[in-house]
Amino acid sequence: MDAKRGDIGSTMAAYAATYLDPASPLFSDAVTVSPYLGFGSLRPALDLAAKSGSGVFVLALTSNPEGAEVQRSTAADGRPLAQLMLDHMKAENAGAEPMGSVGAVVGATLGDAGVDLDINGPLLAPGIGARAATPGRPPRRFRLRRAQRRPERQPRRPAPRPPDVSALREAAARYADEVRAAIPQA
Repeated sequence: MDAKRGDIGSTMAAYAATYLDPASPLFSDAVTVSPYLGFGSLRPALDLAAKSGSGVFVLALTSNPEGAEVQRSTAADGRPLAQLMLDHMKAENAGAEPMGSVGAVVGATLGDAGVDLDINGPLLAPGIGARAATPGRPPRRFRLRRAQRRPERQPRRPAPRPPDVSALREAAARYADEVRAAIPQA
């Protein structure tokens, strides 16, 4: 569900129940949410998604021109705000195999914003295809830091698994494999 919901307290809990509760008539496999009231404000959606076996795609770095004033601003610790959100997503997905169910929305048509997209979760990249980017020729941002990072990963300790989300995970894994295959290796 491309809902782009984000709020605080009981309002966010109501949005989460609307889209992520299997008993809801609007139940969805995944929902997009906005973290710009603070990543913690998404907790009701993150928790209910894990409980119901759904996914959450978090807006990180969108291609709309107005988004830059927020997403590219600097957090108190000096990181770009988009990177702070990506780091929160990575923490949510820590230990999940093959990947977590918290994904990032990152505009494929943006230039190099200097963010690390390794969140151990799916990436939703609007702009591939219709707006000039292709999996075979991804924008520069998807070639970021590949040669610099990726030291050999240590095996992770398996985390408790939420209810089966196999169809969503398989689709996300296939998409991630396609994107990874399109990224030139140094």
